[in-house]
Amino acid sequence: MAKAVYMHIPFCHKICNYCDFCKFIYNEKIADAYLVALKNEIIDRYMDEAISTLYIGGGTPSALTLKEIRALLELTKLFKMEDKYEFTFEMNLEDINKELLVILKYYGVNRLSIGIESFQPKNLTFMGRQADFQDALAKIKLCREMGFNNINVDLMYAIPKETMKDLKKDLDLFLKLEPDHISTYSLIIEENTKAFIDNYDTIDEELDYNMYLYICKKLNNAHHYELSNFALPGYESKHNLVYWDNEEYYGFGLGAAGYVDGVRYENTKNLKKYLVGEYVKTRELVNRESKMKYEVILGLRKIEGINKKKFQDKYHIDLENVFDLKKLFKDKDLINKKEYICINPDKLYVMNEILLKIEGLI
Repeated sequence: MAKAVYMHIPFCHKICNYCDFCKFIYNEKIADAYLVALKNEIIDRYMDEAISTLYIGGGTPSALTLKEIRALLELTKLFKMEDKYEFTFEMNLEDINKELLVILKYYGVNRLSIGIESFQPKNLTFMGRQADFQDALAKIKLCREMGFNNINVDLMYAIPKETMKDLKKDLDLFLKLEPDHISTYSLIIEENTKAFIDNYDTIDEELDYNMYLYICKKLNNAHHYELSNFALPGYESKHNLVYWDNEEYYGFGLGAAGYVDGVRYENTKNLKKYLVGEYVKTRELVNRESKMKYEVILGLRKIEGINKKKFQDKYHIDLENVFDLKKLFKDKDLINKKEYICINPDKLYVMNEILLKIEGLI
């Protein structure tokens, strides 16, 4: 039974050079038609479960007009929400104003995720973004004054030509914002992005690794609960934990992914098809073996790892009877604790390589 909802808004004021998400430059006529299609998809596919987390992402949801944001948030009334729900809305700094925050507050948004990425001029030039520290300080202060007490900020690092000194400056400034949660992303130059087309090289691998270690050390007072995520205690993202705990969730909107009734699906990225109700592009019926594989691959992203008893209770089999992990324990890729199996903290940075090894074990 799905307990979470993700809604994708594919519109932006401009396209960032590194972004490979499903997105378009904002167009009022298309945005209005999109919101109608989004409503139709929700009505067609939502099965009236009680929802504990709701996340509106993109793209840039705050790129919509205030009228369109109201129309978007009206759609959330279609969901039955649990009493203690988490409701996240993504936004860019330049879109934050009192009128927008009043609307978000009225519709029950209680968590903001602000895409800052960096304050360093050369990083911003590469990304095709804008961010000013004093502006960020004032905007986040306004959010606090308007009653938003759960704020995430995004930090990107390992950007071409970035130095350790640049990262240290950024982290110092980010911490002065006093966010409740920081999501950190090591830049990956994906195909079909301007950065890829312009033939940018990735940063030196050793420097990338040292930047990650520095971030972990600098944020050691926060709860490092997932590879790239740090939170004050109690401010961990409940929505993202649904993914990492291999729970079911709805994905509504262009290019959104979901996992409902044992089926993993991905929506079309073709706007014309979506607008006429051809929502889903691919479906995968997840059998028991695949469910256990997802449980491990996703669960090991959490720093605490996988709770062995919960795995046993869920699948009625011991985790180590499904996956032969002896070599991974021997090589110290994994650590076998009393209640958990987790990635060795010294090898978190090569987590993906370890997960690929595990993926081949079933």
